[in-house]
Amino acid sequence: MDGSSDRAPFTLRSYGAARTVTGSRHLITTPKTSVLLDCGMFQGRRHESTERNRHVPVDPESVILSHAHIDHSGALPSLVRGGYRGPIHATSGTRDLCEAMLADCARIADSDAKYINRRRLEEGKRPVEPIYTQADVDQTLKQFVTHGYGETFDVGPGMRGVFRDAGHILGSAGVLLTIEGGPRVYFTGDIGRKMYPILRDPEPLPEAEVVLSESTYGQREHEPVDLAEDKLRSILDRAIEKRGKVLIPAFSVGRTQNLIYAFAKLQDDGRIPQLPIFVDSPLARKATEVFYDHPECYDDELRAFMEDGGKPFYPPNVQYIRDRKDSIALNQRDGPMVVLAGSGMCEGGRIVHHLKHSLHDAKNTVLFVGWCAPWTLGRRIVEKQKEVKIFGRRIRVRARVRSLRAYSAHADRTGLHEFLAPAKERGSEIYLVHGDEDTALAFADELRERGHAKVTVPETYAAYSLPVGARV
Repeated sequence: MDGSSDRAPFTLRSYGAARTVTGSRHLITTPKTSVLLDCGMFQGRRHESTERNRHVPVDPESVILSHAHIDHSGALPSLVRGGYRGPIHATSGTRDLCEAMLADCARIADSDAKYINRRRLEEGKRPVEPIYTQADVDQTLKQFVTHGYGETFDVGPGMRGVFRDAGHILGSAGVLLTIEGGPRVYFTGDIGRKMYPILRDPEPLPEAEVVLSESTYGQREHEPVDLAEDKLRSILDRAIEKRGKVLIPAFSVGRTQNLIYAFAKLQDDGRIPQLPIFVDSPLARKATEVFYDHPECYDDELRAFMEDGGKPFYPPNVQYIRDRKDSIALNQRDGPMVVLAGSGMCEGGRIVHHLKHSLHDAKNTVLFVGWCAPWTLGRRIVEKQKEVKIFGRRIRVRARVRSLRAYSAHADRTGLHEFLAPAKERGSEIYLVHGDEDTALAFADELRERGHAKVTVPETYAAYSLPVGARV
């Protein structure tokens, strides 16, 4: 393979999110050290996901975490469970979100193991262990070392790092690595959108000989926000007319907070009707508390909204559900109402229970506001399959299914081109990760057509030689 080498002094190897979207794990190795960029959870077919998330086949000397989303952070406790005791470099916002998110993952892993073991014990088979436990999460949190944006820190012998605001979710960061005798490498993490609510815009691409960039929406453009607001108004008007429910499978971190803020602004302006909104996710409630505790990350628009008396995270018609019995009670409650619940891909969490009780009813609406991976329940519903299986039961899908793309926190195709444009004049090598294979390959072709000299879409586990002798 052109450019690949296991013996080169500076190498890049992706152990996840190569020609796929989830499970971000990228190892940079030098003669003096090795650093793992992200250690995310893989999402896909259940057996494959379990095996890839239980065992992380890499032994780095340090870890740098771009942000707290589970596809970037969720396998950290597995790495620690396997014996890793080095530092995990992150921003303070990322660390605080991980405290809630990784605990939630441990709880789900324990619940999944108990469910599987009930059947295994009946069949006389040995029980399985959860992929990790709360004890592994506690140890992982002890290994976090936090840094502010713009603060230079030592990664390992001959390597320094500095975080730059990625504008994706609270605490999200790209990291610029300066390697002695080797290249400057900029890992984008997930690139945010300009003028996106709550957070500041992503900082521009810094000078670097190598850019390791996400490509999630490399072939898609997001809807304008004003068009999405019109659609949202229409959906809510129908819910009021039909006395139906609007179920929104939403990622608990980032997407939920942005949606609540969007509802609050539109309601304050009188542009959408005010009706009960329930956030049915313990993780979303905890994550919202973290957002509230980190005003240093807010953009000017949010600050102005709050100065005018706005309540971006706690509007009066929004209720955060705490107890499971209150969640169950929502299934017996008549609409109109909005329920936001995790997870965004409908692979777990309370949204699955709400779908079980509401998908069959034509007066209800399921509103997707994010991407769903193949093989997930969310993808099957988005594809408008007539019937889906939930908890072993086949459910007819009679509810309306709608999607809004305006609330994605990722840069779209135009945004990615704009962000990466400076790399062309600098002659930077670009490696595209965190994108479906077809999307990443097509986006790579577009970058080459626009004059980028070297663009590579890495394959999983393949080693790629990075340039030597670059400026330090």
